[in-house]
Amino acid sequence: MSIAWKGILVGGLLPALLFGITGILQKAYGRAGGGSAWYLLLVGLGVTATGLVALGFMSERALTARASLVALGIGLSWGLGMIAVVLGIDRYHAPLSKLAPLYNLNTLVVVLLALAFYAESREVNTVKLLGGASLIMAGAAIVARA
Repeated sequence: MSIAWKGILVGGLLPALLFGITGILQKAYGRAGGGSAWYLLLVGLGVTATGLVALGFMSERALTARASLVALGIGLSWGLGMIAVVLGIDRYHAPLSKLAPLYNLNTLVVVLLALAFYAESREVNTVKLLGGASLIMAGAAIVARA
């Protein structure tokens, strides 16, 4: 198996499984009566614990000020998105089975921005990539009406 395929398995399929479990746990959290702010704080503690463990066994580069700011931006973006998901589930009683495919349209945002900002069109088959993205959009439209 090539290193690229290992990267796809570790960086794509494993996170898909873990993020899927996260969705189920989000719904369980709401049913257990937890609030949105506490959700972020407790999830943040879980992420912090994971980071501390990872520091123990992963080789790390030096932390730069620029990288720190980018990581904080990631946390803010992710945190706001997670608050929106929890509100959608708890306050507005949206079914998780409809929400998850919709909030995972983030893949389309990433595809378009990666093509624009990182010139990844030189590394991928853009026609196939955009064709797949079109299928994702069609699937989201069907799910939203389910």
